[in-house]
Amino acid sequence: MPTRILLGTLVVLALLPVPSWARRESFTEQQKLQVKKIDRVLLEVIALTDKGPADPAPFLDLISKRLRELGYTVVADPAQPHDVLVQVKCEQRKTWEGTTKMGSDADLPDSPSRLWKGPACQLVYFLDGKKMGWHKEVRTEFADAEPAAVAAKAGDAGTYAMNHLRERLDDYDFPTLITAEWGQEERLFKLYDDPATPSARKIRLVNLFGYLFSNDAVPRLLAGLKGPDLEIAKASALALGNIGQKDTVPALVETMKTGRPELRPSAAKALGILGALHGDFTIVDPLLETLKSTDDVALKTEVVWALGKLPDRRAHEPLLALQKSLYNVRENDADPKMVKLKEAVNWTIKQIDTWEYLQ
Repeated sequence: MPTRILLGTLVVLALLPVPSWARRESFTEQQKLQVKKIDRVLLEVIALTDKGPADPAPFLDLISKRLRELGYTVVADPAQPHDVLVQVKCEQRKTWEGTTKMGSDADLPDSPSRLWKGPACQLVYFLDGKKMGWHKEVRTEFADAEPAAVAAKAGDAGTYAMNHLRERLDDYDFPTLITAEWGQEERLFKLYDDPATPSARKIRLVNLFGYLFSNDAVPRLLAGLKGPDLEIAKASALALGNIGQKDTVPALVETMKTGRPELRPSAAKALGILGALHGDFTIVDPLLETLKSTDDVALKTEVVWALGKLPDRRAHEPLLALQKSLYNVRENDADPKMVKLKEAVNWTIKQIDTWEYLQ
C-alpha cells in the first residue's frame, strides 16, 4: 500500500470512535457465540444512598422494561435460566471501581469518570461469572444531592438523587448499546424498522450501524440517505462512510453534488472517510468539481477536509488559490465558518506537501 494511502487511512481510523466489535475481537470463540445468542438476561440492581440501601424495585422495573424493548427476556431470580448477568449500581455518591482500559470505553462520552463522586449509575455485564470490558455510566446534572435537594425543596437528598438517576436511565439508550456490544444486529434492525421508533432514536441506531461497520445495514442507510428525514439522512451518510463499502461511493457523490443543501456537507465528509479507508482516488475529481462549483462554505469546508484525508497532487493548485483568497481571514473574525474553512485549507495543503515529501 502506498505510504500516503496508509498514513491517510491511519489518520481516519484515529478519528473514529472505538466500536463494540473491536472489543469482541478479544473474546474467545466460545464467548463470541455466547453473546450472539444472549436472550435471557438476569438483572441485578443495587441502589445506595447516604442513609443506606434504597428500594431497587423502581430501577428494576424501568431497566427491565427498556431491555424488553429489544426483545430480551428479563429475569430477577438467579435460580432461573439466564445467558448473561447485567448489573446496575446506582449510588448517591459514586464509589470508584477501577479504570477502563484506554482504547475501549475510556474515550467515550458515557464512560465512567474517575473524578465524578456525585450520583451515578454504573452498568456492567458478566459472562459465565466474568466481568466483561463493557462499562457505562450515567450521572446527574448536579454533583452533590444535598444542596441540590435543598435548592429544589425536594426533601430527602437520597430520594432526590435516585429519582434523577431513574430519569437519566430512562433517557439513556443503554439497551441499544449493549445489543451492539453483543453484535445482535437483527434486534437493532427490528427496532429501526418499527414505525413507532422515534426519529431521534433511529439516528442513534444509524450511528451504531456505522460504528459496527455493519454491511447488512447498508440498504437501510441508502434508503435513509434518500429519505425525507434530514437528520437521519445526515447520519446515514456518515455511517456509510464509516462502513466503507466502495459500491456506495456513487450514491454519496450524487448526494454531495445534487442532494439537499443541508445534506451535501455530510456526504462530502463521508466520501473523505470512505476514500481514505480504500485509497480510492476516484473520488478526488468529484470533490474538486464540487469545490470549484459551490459557494456553500460549509460544503466547501467538508470537501477540503476530505481532500486532506486522501492527499492528491491534483488538489494542490485549487487549494493554493483558495488559501490566497482567505489570506485576510483571522482567527477572531466574526464569521466562524470562514475561519474553519481556512483551517481546513491550511491543514489539507500540509497533508499534500507531506505526502509528496514521503514519495
